[in-house]
Amino acid sequence: MAKHFFVNIFYVKRNDYHLFLLTLHQNYEAMKNMDEKFMRMAIDLAVENVANGGGPFGAVIVKDGEVVATGVNRVTANNDPTAHAEVSAIRAACSKLHTFDLEGTTIYTSCEPCPMCLGAIYWAHISHVFCGCNKNDAEDINFGDAFIYRELEKPNDERLLRQQFIMHDEALRAFRAWSAKEDKIEY
Repeated sequence: MAKHFFVNIFYVKRNDYHLFLLTLHQNYEAMKNMDEKFMRMAIDLAVENVANGGGPFGAVIVKDGEVVATGVNRVTANNDPTAHAEVSAIRAACSKLHTFDLEGTTIYTSCEPCPMCLGAIYWAHISHVFCGCNKNDAEDINFGDAFIYRELEKPNDERLLRQQFIMHDEALRAFRAWSAKEDKIEY
């Protein structure tokens, strides 16, 4: 009897284990399909944006499986060098959710973010990034950001665009005011 009992317990646990793996596999496939759905949306936005006079970039921000906001590159259309797809999507998501903190969201972007967009993604606290094309693909169509990354690594006095620091002590007044402010909202 003990042997039969052991075999049944083992058999049940074995089935639970297989059931667990099957469930995990089904969830992985569902998540993969959702990721592909949202990436396809970002890619479609990018393609459509080219036809509408914009750059070949699209972005989608998702929270809890739902699209919160989208963005496309409108740099030349809007005469705004900051109107990249990711920044546009972040602005729209923050406006819609009434927050500057997008923790818990995922951004799907048709191409690896440039330094400005990557900075915005970090500042917005976006939790995950999916990219379609990479920075080398962008470089191949003359959307290269490698020079910016190289510039950031150089000391200020070796950069093409040098920053000149003036009135440092006076400028620190704003930082002292911020430090002393008791009701500030940290970000």
